[in-house]
Amino acid sequence: QVQLVESGGGSVQAGGSLRLSCAASGRIFSINTMGWYLQAPGKQRELVAAITSGGSTNYADSVKDRFTISRDNAKNTVYLLMNSLKPEDTAVYYCNANAKRLSWSPWASYWGQGTQVTVSS
Repeated sequence: QVQLVESGGGSVQAGGSLRLSCAASGRIFSINTMGWYLQAPGKQRELVAAITSGGSTNYADSVKDRFTISRDNAKNTVYLLMNSLKPEDTAVYYCNANAKRLSWSPWASYWGQGTQVTVSS
């Protein structure tokens, strides 16, 4: 199994910053895309940012120029630096990884348990 463990969430005032981390562990042959999603109360989970193993990134329009996603392939870890936070960024943030457990395994999507980010005005 592949486990994803997030850290770095918390409460911050508007305009502040937080850095989320997510480390993948377990039996892992390869990880291609890793990403961060958010889910606000009563809403569907949505993509915040994603990064491929080669470093290509994709961001939601709402976070462009404020958030930066990065990863350390050697550590199977992905980060999300969140600057200029707004109250509307408040949500549970989930880490996601598309990974193979073995060379002959199919690609599968794995999720972390989520970390709460609360931005007050």
